[in-house]
Amino acid sequence: MSTQIYLAYDYPLLSMFWTLLWFFLWIMWFILLFRIIGDIFRDDGLSGWGKTGWLVLVIVLPFVGVFIYLIARGKGMGGREIKHARAQQQAFDSYIRETAGGGGRGTSADELAKLSEIRARGDITDEEFRRAKELVLADYGPPAGTGTGTEPRQ
Repeated sequence: MSTQIYLAYDYPLLSMFWTLLWFFLWIMWFILLFRIIGDIFRDDGLSGWGKTGWLVLVIVLPFVGVFIYLIARGKGMGGREIKHARAQQQAFDSYIRETAGGGGRGTSADELAKLSEIRARGDITDEEFRRAKELVLADYGPPAGTGTGTEPRQ
């Protein structure tokens, strides 16, 4: 048998350290590269030609291109990422408000109409209707047009 069998003790600890270091640096490089490519496409201030130029530079000369991009446009990367995250959060919040508003509570007029239907069917008494009406009106605050808002109070 002329083939050698390598065992764990044949690979020194320092060599394992350097291998892991290079592996993690390689992974970090790809993370940085993808963040830069994402930033190129996310930036609304760049024209199509500008995006193409930066993308070609980053892909053709990856190390030099990434370093030049970080020097030239790195300061605004955080701001653009925060702006994008806020826009996503606002879109998500408005979607939740629309979705929850469709099946949940409507306006005070809708709530009062439902209450009067329940009272007309005889499911609640006049006293229960009066208390529920007070709660609905208290939740929705002053009427529209007073300048204080018509959003429900939490």
